[in-house]
Amino acid sequence: MGTLYVVGTPIGNLEDMTFRAVRVLREVSLVAAEDTRSAQVLFARFDIHTPVTSYFEHNKLTKLGRILDALAKGDVALISEAGMPGLSDPGYELIRSALAEGHAVVPVPGPVAAVTALVVSGLPTDRFLFLGFLPRRQAERQRLLKTVAAEPGTLVAYESPHRLRQALADIAHVLGDRPIAVAEELTKRFESVFRGTVSEAIAHFEAERPRGEFTLVVGGAPGEDVAQSWPDERVETALATLLGEGISRATAVRALSRLTGRPHREIYRLALNMASGGSDGHPGPEGE
Repeated sequence: MGTLYVVGTPIGNLEDMTFRAVRVLREVSLVAAEDTRSAQVLFARFDIHTPVTSYFEHNKLTKLGRILDALAKGDVALISEAGMPGLSDPGYELIRSALAEGHAVVPVPGPVAAVTALVVSGLPTDRFLFLGFLPRRQAERQRLLKTVAAEPGTLVAYESPHRLRQALADIAHVLGDRPIAVAEELTKRFESVFRGTVSEAIAHFEAERPRGEFTLVVGGAPGEDVAQSWPDERVETALATLLGEGISRATAVRALSRLTGRPHREIYRLALNMASGGSDGHPGPEGE
């Protein structure tokens, strides 16, 4: 019986292709690809000549039988247009069916936009919830956001460029003005990551036209346990460290408010107290 290889491919920069992925794609008898045009570009770059069949959202059920027949005769690789198959891309039904028929399903790991954005966001990575693509309709999008409003872990979601501004507005409306990182065109020529609050992101993308695919990384719900783990003394120590490194008072206050979940005004009061000599902390610069 054949093996189904679930192969990760680059999300932008083709140099992220792994040696193992190239070898597997060369050795299998068939590649099931979400986008055959993207597959041909990839195959031309890495001199891969394996037969390809399309396997995408609108034909995944009708193509299932053919791919399972190919698995009965030899190994098959599954690839998406970019990234890891089955993660907001077709693949779940094929993987389930292959397992049900007794085939081995082997991952060949590759880049994932959600994780890539998360690790460079500057937001906590110890617990996160992946939401996939946000719903197209505003009512459904807001309904989804309401179900995760109390989630303490970092939230990660995909969004298209023409819905980005509406999505940011809904996030602000439902979740509040949380810290956010908006990653655009990851690993590509015009890669950028905006970091700030949701309101700052809204202002930023009103002035700058969204271009490519986006990954949104949103801070989790601030909990009492987080705020309680940052008493005044600990905040003052962190402020002294940041100010001692030459970071402006305004930037330090904003960063610590996001990190601790404590209100901006409380952090700012502590910073002013330090500057006036009311604390042993490092005095902050007068200019902001």
